Amino acid sequence: MSSSSAPATVEGGALSWEFAALTDPGRVRANNEDTIAFDASLGLVLLADGMGGYNGGEVASGMAIALLQASFGRWLAHAGPQAHPKAIRRALQAGTDEANAAILEAGIANVQLQGMGTTLVLATFGPQRVIVGHIGDSRCYRLRGEKLTLLTRDHSLLQEQLDAGAITPEQAALSPHRNLVTRALGIERHVELEMHEHNVQQGDIFLLCSDGLSEMVPDAQIFTILLQENALSEKATLLVAAANENGGRDNISVVLARAGGAGVLEAPA
Repeated sequence: MSSSSAPATVEGGALSWEFAALTDPGRVRANNEDTIAFDASLGLVLLADGMGGYNGGEVASGMAIALLQASFGRWLAHAGPQAHPKAIRRALQAGTDEANAAILEAGIANVQLQGMGTTLVLATFGPQRVIVGHIGDSRCYRLRGEKLTLLTRDHSLLQEQLDAGAITPEQAALSPHRNLVTRALGIERHVELEMHEHNVQQGDIFLLCSDGLSEMVPDAQIFTILLQENALSEKATLLVAAANENGGRDNISVVLARAGGAGVLEAPA
């Protein structure tokens, strides 16, 4: 298990942000194919859940995060927190295209990595808005007041079946196709990062997670944990513990971001 937390003020903005992150292999798998990263100074959070034989998943998720940190992180550092949302979206898609091509080529070049890929969920936290992007079934939630909202929609066969009315939510919970994603980095030549912009209010908590959390912990339990009056890092610990207590069948990764008041730095746990 590895964890980290840090406060940060987004310069020139009305809100400060506090971050905490935690990843754990779970109770079944020997290795951890999830990769997480955040840069508090840039307000950038990245999470990838890899897939593939041998160490392919671990390689794919690691490549995705490292390349996006290097390319988009560098762009964001230059553009600053007041960068126009359209420019941020273009830079994010460009970084995603670069990572996708690199993962795909690595899989072609190395037979042991053939077919590897990764989901991706990321967010840029600015002074007044958050841009969330995702590919696959890694998710982003927002707790605002006493309401938990899922901000992403899974790119998965299960979600398509639900949307088409082919199965009920009750049937979906028992489906053998829960982990079949319809969009991933490193599988095809072109992949689209689905992106949406959200406004921010003081006290908002954003949760980015791999399906090792969302598959094992019901939304109601996630809501209860996030609503507690405790440090952000403790919330991350409780979320991972809940996934393990419920079976821990997959790697579990969470990154939390909380919006504070103007000019306020919240101490890391």
